Amino acid sequence: MDYEDQLDRALEQSPDIAEGGARFEVPDPEVRPEGHVTVWENFEATHDRLARDPDHLVRFMQSELGTSAHIDDRGRARFTGDFKQRRVSEALDAYVDQFVTCSECDSPDTRLIEQQGTTVLKCDACGAISSIPDL
Repeated sequence: MDYEDQLDRALEQSPDIAEGGARFEVPDPEVRPEGHVTVWENFEATHDRLARDPDHLVRFMQSELGTSAHIDDRGRARFTGDFKQRRVSEALDAYVDQFVTCSECDSPDTRLIEQQGTTVLKCDACGAISSIPDL
């Protein structure tokens, strides 16, 4: 089998990506009020998709929303106060911009690492290392 045949075979077996579709999509936060708190129902799926520590994400969200929060025994984030889905989504977008996507190549294939006593964002796609804000 020559190169062209192998390439055709690989393309046939590859999943189709819709035109204009992104390979990396962050789930929309599913929030609902529960008494005097706002519950983020799919918090666990979100931090799994972002490949980030849930405590790091919830600390950032607390800062962005200006409230206290914790993760309950079912893996949901609970914020003190009434927050609309749009506000939580805007804060999540800010987190993705600052702590997930590479500033050089916009790849989501990154991780937070310790380097010389500080946490930085390392891109697995292009190798760039970017500073991140302190929480």
